[in-house]
Amino acid sequence: MRKLWIDGRFADSSTGATIQVVDPATEEPVDVVPKGGPADLDRAVAAAKRTFPAWKRTPAWTRAEMLVEVGRRLRAAREEFALTLTRETGRTLRKNRGYVDWAAMCFDYYAGLIRDRRGRVIPSAQTGQLNLVIKEPIGVVGCIVPFNYPLMLLAWKVAPALAAGNTVVIKPATQTPLLTLDLHRVFDHLPKGAVNIVTGPGSEVGDALVRHPDVPCIAFTGSTAVGQHIYRLGAERIKKLHLELGGSDAAIVCADADLDAAARAVAWTAFLNAGQVCTSAERIYVEQAVHAEFLERFADLTGRLVIGPGIDETTEVTPLIGRAERDQVEARVTVARREGAKVVAGGRRPSHLTKGWFYEPTVLADVRHGMSLLKEEIFGPVAPVLPFRTFDEALALANDSPYGLGATLYTRDARRVRRYFEEIEAGNVWVNDPLVDNPAGPFGGMKMSGLGRELGEEGLEEFQVTKHVHWDIEGSVKPWWFPLEK
Repeated sequence: MRKLWIDGRFADSSTGATIQVVDPATEEPVDVVPKGGPADLDRAVAAAKRTFPAWKRTPAWTRAEMLVEVGRRLRAAREEFALTLTRETGRTLRKNRGYVDWAAMCFDYYAGLIRDRRGRVIPSAQTGQLNLVIKEPIGVVGCIVPFNYPLMLLAWKVAPALAAGNTVVIKPATQTPLLTLDLHRVFDHLPKGAVNIVTGPGSEVGDALVRHPDVPCIAFTGSTAVGQHIYRLGAERIKKLHLELGGSDAAIVCADADLDAAARAVAWTAFLNAGQVCTSAERIYVEQAVHAEFLERFADLTGRLVIGPGIDETTEVTPLIGRAERDQVEARVTVARREGAKVVAGGRRPSHLTKGWFYEPTVLADVRHGMSLLKEEIFGPVAPVLPFRTFDEALALANDSPYGLGATLYTRDARRVRRYFEEIEAGNVWVNDPLVDNPAGPFGGMKMSGLGRELGEEGLEEFQVTKHVHWDIEGSVKPWWFPLEK
């Protein structure tokens, strides 16, 4: 059994209890991990707080070299780490290899970025003065990571937080804590206490982390409902909150698009990771003139996707993370059918897979904007397809959502492209190439999809505070409020 990682060493849980981790593809136990509690969280925060002053003063070049070493260690353990990810998430082994590399690249990127970023000199009102704008770390950062991308989304938080000079306490999802606990191997060259890992339920360890008086910053990825809960808890101490929350992303397919390419792209964004992606296309609007043709191509492609365990290299669609999640998706499709939607592909549990929390990738037609299915995040392999008549209508439909995380457009018309990225209410916009991440490109949402940005320079600034220094070097300048000489 793995152990907690606190203050640079393994630690037993104060509760003595454990959490069982189950393979979503087989329903078989993979391992057990400690069920940490608030006392363990307190120890982790205390260690991070002790280490922070020295880590803050560590030269940026030294921190950068340590982050490069994290990336090197991740790549060296690629195959082992990818296998662990597959066993706990159900995702395909080949994708997990790529996600290990992506995480390593994230540490490399922030190592490079922090080397020459400190602040700036700004103009002074008078001679003999110096005005500086300094970027400083915040302190202990609480990183709460979701089940769907337990390594990549951890890297998006931990890499910039460490680069900026903060220390971190990580709480992984209870469904997927295995690889996170294994990461002591890539962090143990850092100062003791710089990185701490505590597993446990969100209602206990997560809430304790958010409430803790010595944790001034929380970085969270997860549902909007949990984000709202964290927002309320964080308000008690006016904490800096970085919340990447849910989405109900729209994809617009115009009549001039390459329909084969668009069908493949929509299948990718709708069914990647069994639809358990915050930027999955969950509302697909297709121009009326090509709606029937696109629907036929998309449904045919969906019906030919290979469903199976992630360990099988031929698998294209993997299981959902748990029974409750699979049952919830199934129930929502049932309600949509009752409201008039028609299943044109999928819509059931695959008969050839008697074990595992699988659900066929599903395409729904005859869906009306305003149906219950479209009001909340689906978070499963379900793709509703709706027609639109004009581009004005498509934009209005796409924006008619409380969420604003991502949006995709398929067209060859440059005028539509420009209007789309100017008018769409979403933080991430893809044109003809969906769900592409760039370490230098900021990621985050609008409206109820969250606060702040990950990745890019903006992702570093999320973990910094700005300080203005006004220095009268000689101490001889008389400011305007000095008493007038007689």
